[in-house]
Amino acid sequence: MAKYADVYNDWKSDPGAFWMEAAEEIDWVSAPTTAFDGDAGVYGRWFPDGVCNTAYNCLDRHVEAGRGEDTALIYDSPITGKKKSYSFAELTDEVAAFAGILEAKGVEKGDRVIVYMPMVPEAAIAMLACARIGAIHSVVFGGFAPHELATRINDAKPKLMVSASCGIEPNRVIPYKPMLDAAIEQSVHKPDACIILQREDVTAELGARDHDWAALVAEAKAEGVTAAPEPMAATDPLYILYTSGTTGQPKGVVRDTGGHMVALKWSMEHVYAVKPGDTFWAASDVGWVVGHSYIVYAPLLQGCATIVFEGKPVGTPDAGVFWRVIEEHKVAALFTAPTAFRAIKKEDPNAELLENYDTSSLRTLFLAGERADPDTIQWAERKLDVPVIDNWWQTETGWPITANPRGIETLPVKYGSSTVPMPGYEIHILDEGGHEVGAPSTLGAVCIKLPLPPGCLPTLWGNDDRFRNSYLNHFPGYYETSDAGMIDEDGYLHIMARTDDIINVAGHRLSTGGMEEVLSGHQAVAECAVLGTFCDLKGQKPLGLIVLKSGVTEAPEDIEKACVKLVREEIGAVAALKHILVVQRLPKTRSGKILRATIRKIADGEPWKMPATIDDPVILDEITEVLKARGLVQHDLQPSA
Repeated sequence: MAKYADVYNDWKSDPGAFWMEAAEEIDWVSAPTTAFDGDAGVYGRWFPDGVCNTAYNCLDRHVEAGRGEDTALIYDSPITGKKKSYSFAELTDEVAAFAGILEAKGVEKGDRVIVYMPMVPEAAIAMLACARIGAIHSVVFGGFAPHELATRINDAKPKLMVSASCGIEPNRVIPYKPMLDAAIEQSVHKPDACIILQREDVTAELGARDHDWAALVAEAKAEGVTAAPEPMAATDPLYILYTSGTTGQPKGVVRDTGGHMVALKWSMEHVYAVKPGDTFWAASDVGWVVGHSYIVYAPLLQGCATIVFEGKPVGTPDAGVFWRVIEEHKVAALFTAPTAFRAIKKEDPNAELLENYDTSSLRTLFLAGERADPDTIQWAERKLDVPVIDNWWQTETGWPITANPRGIETLPVKYGSSTVPMPGYEIHILDEGGHEVGAPSTLGAVCIKLPLPPGCLPTLWGNDDRFRNSYLNHFPGYYETSDAGMIDEDGYLHIMARTDDIINVAGHRLSTGGMEEVLSGHQAVAECAVLGTFCDLKGQKPLGLIVLKSGVTEAPEDIEKACVKLVREEIGAVAALKHILVVQRLPKTRSGKILRATIRKIADGEPWKMPATIDDPVILDEITEVLKARGLVQHDLQPSA
């Protein structure tokens, strides 16, 4: 069996040959003759002359290989009590039929389709149907507020929307149609039509542009309507996925067709060590990149069964639901965020519920989406008695940058490290001047030498300049991850913090700048700051500080409540901004920059130094007293010398 170092060196010595060999795992309409064109696009394009189709590789080819009756997708909803399985043949038929419906509604190759759905099989079917006909899907997390959805409609300019009547949470039902209608009302661009999946809990009122999913599918099947896989250039976009931007304006990450498949197929074999026929469960949502890569595309490319899980790690019905799903569906690998295990550990610290289930099918637990704290990893190791593997990547890359490659060699685990770079990623730690920090374990900006490997974003949707400004211009020749970290003497990467104002709440990357934009819109707010503070459950939680305009007579506590409500309405509940405090003034540098990092350290109980550039040191004392009075300081620490 090859060793990690050998595989990584094979890639480094001849990247083109390495990825051309990996590309042989994909079925091509016309196989590429060139691995990489360095003159195409912003920094080059992968497999520029290849022609392929993603849906065909996920579905049809397994049917043609005689695996049509094998399980492809398992829907498990402890919230509704419903379960359903689809074989590869059945899922292929469903996708082909819905793809035919999209074509009948005028959707053509290159058109965009926004999918605004809960965790139901139809979400994956809609995504794969778009891929089948060459439409570019953009999935928006179900329940996102109308304003946020409207910004994505205006940017992507979809021909059609696919949604559902509602999403179902443990304690509430969220009607989607009113939010969808409000978003379309707000947006400048108007889609031609909406296809709505009616769910039992809420029946949406359909308007002139709306069509019922079930009725369309029944009609299509009765008439034999299907769509064949559309030949796509490897460089054609597969999807757009919006990620938070520091300006509050979301960035549309573009994923290409060919490189995406090659990278994901390689990762399933070499990082996640799963084989065709295994059950792979990514306990995420299709609204996030993990849902795209490791619920919908990668498992099906590999010929695995994938699980669409509509539930929570606790409360649906209890902290044993993960164990029940593992036992029932014989899960070989579980991929989830550390937040999920922190929630389980909080509810059932001794894992007593685990004793009720047989989880012997589980070979590996993978954690990603946020920093995996050692305590959570060690708890999971003890209770599950399987390797617990951290891996680090981003919406922009689409697959792991660093990982412990289970399919090659399981390397020693270092708690707090996401292990080593995968082939394709040459990581450098740079100082502000763009120079190598040199010494091991020295903190700096984590950057990846260009070109990025297959599967990573080639640009942002319709905005090459923003792509360059956001990722490439600060450190010429490198992709800037916006994470700070260090590489130790063994070559292990340790991610320490964000270098911008994106915070990570339960695996969701959120822009504090976007929240500040909402808060500053309140008529009583003169200025504000939002920062991420430590949370033992979610990793981080946002904290808002607001300064009121002179002459405001409304009670501060009423304004605080109104601001919490405003953020929820404009950004959505996922923002989780529950603590907004009125303060007299904000600590700033002499140049007017708000000292967010210092405030965060005070709230988190970390050692902090009085900034040399602070305008008025007394303000930090005032902020500290306000945080203490509201119980928002982890420990009482004085500034260090």
